[in-house]
Amino acid sequence: MRTQTDSRADRMADTQDRPLGPTPDEAGFRAWMATRAPSLRRKAVLLCGDWHRADDLVQDTLIAVYAGWPRVSRGSNIDAYANRVLVSKFIDEKRRPWRREHLVDDVPDTADPRSSRAFDEVDGTDAVLAAALAQLPAGQRAVVVLRFTDDLSVDEIARAMDLASGTVKSRLSRGTESVRAHLERAGHPRALARSAATPTSETEDQS
Repeated sequence: MRTQTDSRADRMADTQDRPLGPTPDEAGFRAWMATRAPSLRRKAVLLCGDWHRADDLVQDTLIAVYAGWPRVSRGSNIDAYANRVLVSKFIDEKRRPWRREHLVDDVPDTADPRSSRAFDEVDGTDAVLAAALAQLPAGQRAVVVLRFTDDLSVDEIARAMDLASGTVKSRLSRGTESVRAHLERAGHPRALARSAATPTSETEDQS
């Protein structure tokens, strides 16, 4: 005769046997992508300041994550890996002497309603912030975006960008102050209220 204790033990064993994260197959990747793609896209928009380039950046990031998915999905922090890929690809693109441009033969007769909603969203919530971030060097911009959008600590940003913590502190301090100054001039002094103040580093880092 099975007791209540046996039933609880069986349930605990079943829970322990289940994978805690996404499965390492295509279904697992699609499930992760459906949840995380909007966040990646917003970060990409704030990094690039342009929806078209942001979509390219997100697509390249997702392709890279998918290519290594069996290994990546078994890691302890898939989102941190995706952030690192996103930021690395953004900085690599900024270092190129050219920018990708999209040429089309025909202009569509009607607007894509999804694009309209996306532009309305960024215009309503992120346009001023994106304009402020656009004034920063790529390295500073990436640090501030990761801090602002994901509330990552200095050490987490350092790991995501493969930088020393001191470099992250310097970039975060200088970048945040520059963005705040821009937002104050634009009449939005509290737009970065969620970002904690970081002491200015003695090392000047303009990257």
